[in-house]
Amino acid sequence: MARSSTKKFHEKSRDERLKAVKSFARLSNKDIEILKSSGGISFAEANHMVENVIGTLSFPLGIATNFRINGKDYLIPMVIEESSVIAAASKAAKIARKHGGFVMESDESYSIGQIQLVDVDVRSAIPKITKASKKILSLANSKSKTLSRMNKGAKKITCKKLETKSGTMLIVEILVDVGDAMGANVTNTMCEGVAPLIEEITGGRAILKILSNYSTKRLVRGRAVFDKEEVGGTHVVNNIIHAYHFAANDPYRAVTHNKGVMNGIIAVANSTGQDTRAIEAAAHAFASKDKRYTSLTRWKKDKQGNLVGDIEVPMPVGIVGGIVNVHPMIKVCTKILGTNSAKELGCVIGAVGLAQNFSAIRALASEGIQKGHMKLHAKNIAASAGVPKNKIHEIVSRMVKENNVSVTRAREILKEL
Repeated sequence: MARSSTKKFHEKSRDERLKAVKSFARLSNKDIEILKSSGGISFAEANHMVENVIGTLSFPLGIATNFRINGKDYLIPMVIEESSVIAAASKAAKIARKHGGFVMESDESYSIGQIQLVDVDVRSAIPKITKASKKILSLANSKSKTLSRMNKGAKKITCKKLETKSGTMLIVEILVDVGDAMGANVTNTMCEGVAPLIEEITGGRAILKILSNYSTKRLVRGRAVFDKEEVGGTHVVNNIIHAYHFAANDPYRAVTHNKGVMNGIIAVANSTGQDTRAIEAAAHAFASKDKRYTSLTRWKKDKQGNLVGDIEVPMPVGIVGGIVNVHPMIKVCTKILGTNSAKELGCVIGAVGLAQNFSAIRALASEGIQKGHMKLHAKNIAASAGVPKNKIHEIVSRMVKENNVSVTRAREILKEL
């Protein structure tokens, strides 16, 4: 079995990295050519995806190494412009491997569709909806032959009453098993398809018929154990737990804490063609589920004094449909990752979120965030200062040693050289 703990991956040349990834994921020569291209997408392809296209915009695509999740090794494609994120996730995964890596689980891929009814007698309408639920579900499932053949599709109808400034509303919700799709399109189609029937049953007027991105029925959860000695000793473990309690009790800190979680989650979501806005919205709503914004992760010590991290977060992702089917680079990234279901993909993304959160708070609780971050960021600073490639390493080393990383200092050193 191929291992994701590739030795000194960051020190290899581009061709050496591609060779390692090719061997791990069994990529074809064509896959490698796509990875070598500038974003893997032509203007013509982009022009079919969105409106008013004038070009394409590339972001760095890197590989996180060392990940072992539920007993399986992964090389994880990550698309992000921020320095240190991929390195930090890889380091966290390496530490977690000592105690077996990440143990993750995912709910079924249930989407929630909502039909908003106004001008309705809610009290009498709810029993009518309940009585007609089989008929409504049958009509909803007629809108997707594919899901029906897989014994998936619309599964349950529920109702809730809302009191608003514009009057009483009845919200009819459809629970849909969308399988390996993200599920937005099929859920919306079902909502629109059953709305006229629900209007007829209730005598109300349907306005919105759309899915909810608050994916509380498709959560991912899991944990990892980080060896106390690898973390930096008991003192650092204790500091990390103090840092977590800060985030758990103060929303100003929790937002930044969760931003670290999302650094990992969104970077993988980008590389696999997910709806990052839906993931972000659901995650932050979930962080506020108890009427206050708090941490998406939890940290504690086990009996041996090792650090234990847990994560639970909504994960509306898919491996079929949308951009996954049409973007060449996304196809290759999906092939590298090697996930076989939406649930597996969700587990991988959740594990990377936990890993990235660990690395961020470990840095904060020990040496400070800037030391490692600025060392990597210094390369960007040197490049933006106009430093020639053959001088970047020397100038970066001096700026880091001086703890003075800036465009001005890079130019000063270049002038001295």
